[in-house]
Amino acid sequence: MNVHTALFDANVLYPAPLRDALMQLALSDLFKAKWTADIHREWIEALLRNEPHRQRSALERTRDLMDRATRDCLVSEYEDLIPALELPDPGDRHVLAAAIVGRCDVIVTQNLKHFPRATLARYGIDAQHPDIFLCEQLWLAPGVVCDALRKVRARLKNPPLTTEDYLSILARQGLETFVEELAPHTTLI
Repeated sequence: MNVHTALFDANVLYPAPLRDALMQLALSDLFKAKWTADIHREWIEALLRNEPHRQRSALERTRDLMDRATRDCLVSEYEDLIPALELPDPGDRHVLAAAIVGRCDVIVTQNLKHFPRATLARYGIDAQHPDIFLCEQLWLAPGVVCDALRKVRARLKNPPLTTEDYLSILARQGLETFVEELAPHTTLI
């Protein structure tokens, strides 16, 4: 089986509900998940800036758990490639460099305009919104995806969430199409 490799941009790791769903799916081996220490730094710093009540140590613990749980996830030694890359936002060049070095098929990001299709095509990489990425995973393996989401929902105990409540949270994360595609499978979540 040919397993795709996905690099997660910081903006899909920032919101906990989206991060939890992506991470649980990454553990299913439906795809290989990758990121960098810089991407971790980016989402952690953004959370601390926007939600100052958060504790850095708790976010760093989350980072460490992600790194330990996901096989071969950290991309390194991509920094020398950054200056040679051109993107609309130069601050995103590190993401593309990591995707190239990590031999990724797709960058999962909410900022598609920062990763022009023509530029990424030179490297055999695509950029996908997490809504589309998750839909594709569902089409490939509905049972695996539903099982992963059920596990995430089961961990949410304060307060416990009904399936409808959980799917509503995912929809608020910009995953409207994914939630619609899950409709026939709600009894499995």
